Amino acid sequence: MLAACRTHDQIQRKSQGASTVTYWLMKSEPNDYSIDDLERDGSEPWDGIRNYQARNMIRDDMKMGDQVLFYHSSCKVPAVVGFAKIASAAYPDPTQFDPRSSHYDPKSKEDDPRWLLVDVAFERKAKRPITLKELKEHPGLAEFRLNKRGNRLSIFPVDQAHWDIIRSLE
Repeated sequence: MLAACRTHDQIQRKSQGASTVTYWLMKSEPNDYSIDDLERDGSEPWDGIRNYQARNMIRDDMKMGDQVLFYHSSCKVPAVVGFAKIASAAYPDPTQFDPRSSHYDPKSKEDDPRWLLVDVAFERKAKRPITLKELKEHPGLAEFRLNKRGNRLSIFPVDQAHWDIIRSLE
């Protein structure tokens, strides 16, 4: 099933080695962690991913230097609000081992961690928020995954063509 979710750009990158940049969209609720928080912190471990498909993308496809659309979700005006990059290889999410964490997973073992994360580094804020409404109305983004019904993943790959369109909307 994961193979069906990979973009042509990712499959091409796998066949050429990891030197080609892949593009991602990463959602965050601004009340929990916003683009302002990432700007202040510089970089942040992207913890709390508890979906196997998303975990597999982190493990198998995300590479240092990949580019990220930072998207505010579950808010009054959902929008792409900034740009970031993947700043580390995947490593075990420590919150899975912490019983005090809302992301604790009692079935995950330190010698066989179930959940991974990457560090995400701030690059810049968008010149203006690029709203979900705009993304849905743009004809070139008709096949953009965020615009599809039932899209619930908090991270997903973005095709180069969609990346370029979104960047042009600033």
